[in-house]
Amino acid sequence: MKILIAPDSFKESLDALDVCHAIQSGFSQVFPEADYKLLPMADGGEGTSAVLSYVLGGRWKEVVVNDPLMRPITAKYLLLPGATAVIEVAQACGLHLLTSDERNPVIASSYGVGELIADALEEGAKRIVIGLGGSATNDAGLGMLMALGITFHDIDGTLLTHGGGALASLDRLDNINIHAKVLDTVFEVACDVTNPLCGLLGASAVFGPQKGACPEQVNELDKALNHFATMCGHHGYEDCQHVEGAGAAGGLGYAMMTFFQAQLKSGFDTVAEVAHLSQHIAEADLVITGEGKLDAQTAMGKVAGGISQLAKASHTPVIAICGSVDGLKPAQTSQFEVIMPSIQKVDTIENVLSQAYDNIETTAVNIAASIKLGQNLK
Repeated sequence: MKILIAPDSFKESLDALDVCHAIQSGFSQVFPEADYKLLPMADGGEGTSAVLSYVLGGRWKEVVVNDPLMRPITAKYLLLPGATAVIEVAQACGLHLLTSDERNPVIASSYGVGELIADALEEGAKRIVIGLGGSATNDAGLGMLMALGITFHDIDGTLLTHGGGALASLDRLDNINIHAKVLDTVFEVACDVTNPLCGLLGASAVFGPQKGACPEQVNELDKALNHFATMCGHHGYEDCQHVEGAGAAGGLGYAMMTFFQAQLKSGFDTVAEVAHLSQHIAEADLVITGEGKLDAQTAMGKVAGGISQLAKASHTPVIAICGSVDGLKPAQTSQFEVIMPSIQKVDTIENVLSQAYDNIETTAVNIAASIKLGQNLK
C-alpha cells in the first residue's frame, strides 16, 4: 500500500514535516510494510520556504534586517537553482516577532521585507517568490518600498514615518532611486487569501484586530490604505486595490502588484506545482492530509481542501487529520473519506499545543487500526 502523507503545519505547535513524521509513526505501527511518501505542504504563508527547501534543496541565507518595530533581527530566505529566491514576509515582519503588548499595526513596518528583497537581488535573484501571511503590519508595503529606495513625503515634503497610520499623510512619492534590479526581476506572490485592500473585507477590517488594532484604529487604517491607493493612482500607478489578494499581509499584496507588477497566485497552487503534487497523489493508494483547524476556509485555497480537489482526478481517497473541526457543512466534509480531530481530551490550549505530536500520532494509529479492521471484516 502506497501512502502519501501531505499535511500543512499545525500553527503554533508543529511544522508540516513534524506532522508528517507523527502521522507516519502512527500508521507504521499498524502498517509497517506500507510504502510511505512524506510531502510536507504549505499554502503560501509561514513554512512555505521550508517546504520548498525540503522538496528542492537550495541554500539558506541569513540576513540582519529590521523587525516590525525597527529593531535588528536575523532573518533568512531560501536561494534555489535558476536564480530563484523564496522569501517569507513573516521572517521580517511576522506577528510572532512581537509580544501581545507590542502589536500595533499603526506603527508596525514592513521595512525588513524590503531588506530581504534587496539582499536577494544582490545575490543575483531574477525570480523572487514571496510568501505572504503571518504579518504584523498594515502598511501596504510602505516600509518595504522605503527599503528599496522609494521615498514618501507629506504635504510639507517631510519623509513619512513607519507604519500604516503614516499613509494618511502621504502627499507625494518618488521612485527615482528605486533599487536598479527590481524592474528586471519577476515577482511571484504566493497568497492564500482573496481580500481586497480596503472595505469591510479589506486588510484592516479582517486582519487588523488580530494584529492589535482596536475598532477606532481599524477605521483609521482603512482610511489610510484607501488614501494610499488614491495617491498611487494620482502618480500613474495601476489601481490594484480591488484585485483579490491586495489586502494580503496588511496590503503587501497591493504593493507587490502595484510597484513590482507581481503575479498573485494561490499559495497552495504554487507549492503544489513545484512539488509535483498531482503526480504523487495519482501514484498513491491513500492520501493523508491535515491542518490545525478544518473550517469553512479549508475549501478556499488551504492545503487540505486543495489536496482533496486534486485527488478527485485520480479517485484517490483522502483522510484529513486536524486539531479541530469547526462549522463544516456536509458539502465540505464530503471532500474527504474521513475527517478525524486529533485532540484527545479537554485541556488547556497550552497543553493541547504542546501535545500535538502525540495526539496526531495516536489519531493516526486509530485510523490505521480502523482500516485494518475493515479489511478483516467479512
